[in-house]
Amino acid sequence: QVQLVESGGGSVQAGGSLNVSCSASGSSAYGASLNCMTWFRQAPGKEREGVAKIYIGAGITGITYYADSVKGRFTVSQDNAKNTVYLQMNSLKPEDTAMYYCAAEGLDCYSESWRRPVGYSYWGQGTQVTVSS
Repeated sequence: QVQLVESGGGSVQAGGSLNVSCSASGSSAYGASLNCMTWFRQAPGKEREGVAKIYIGAGITGITYYADSVKGRFTVSQDNAKNTVYLQMNSLKPEDTAMYYCAAEGLDCYSESWRRPVGYSYWGQGTQVTVSS
């Protein structure tokens, strides 16, 4: 079983930056069984939505996808030595305020429907990001 743990959330003013992390651990070796990871967010009263995806498996590593709402402001990256995926968030806006989750594997991670929060095998507990105006 794989465990995902997010960290690095916090409060920042609009225009600021945060870097949240997702560390993977568990009986399945990172990279051997995790090839696709997605960052989601969920604001109060709103549905959970995918904002960034990265392929981390051999042969496809480093390929990224972004939601239009964060393109050019957010960057997803990996550090395989640390079994960690990062989400660097710049030029933050109040509408970026949400709980941020990482998720891995599952059929939807590999499809055009990657932004839907269904069909993922593993989820973290989330880290809160609050952006004030």
